[in-house]
Amino acid sequence: MDTLTIRVETEAEWSARLLQAIERGEPQPPGYSFQTDEDLLDTLNGNRFTILKALAGTDPIGVRELARRVGRDVRAVHADAQRLAAIGLIDKSENGKLHFPYEGVRIELGWRVAA
Repeated sequence: MDTLTIRVETEAEWSARLLQAIERGEPQPPGYSFQTDEDLLDTLNGNRFTILKALAGTDPIGVRELARRVGRDVRAVHADAQRLAAIGLIDKSENGKLHFPYEGVRIELGWRVAA
């Protein structure tokens, strides 16, 4: 299993990074990009990040089992899982099982004061 790298970058930055990697022949690890810091932080709030941690390295599980593992209400976990599935961070099978096919997450988040 791999580690998913989550970063903040525009589509232009993503394209440039990918093109450079291709030109150098460097394989790219699995990644997910948010357009802004705010999007990342709004989407990966504490509860949703806990869901990713609970799903990492496991076989697909149902919402009830996930709720039990994270110690939260089933409806709230279902809503958060729906959001994560809708943006493609977790997989949801036809039978409703949830899966995060990575063993971990690396988040690249930083900023600098403009010169």
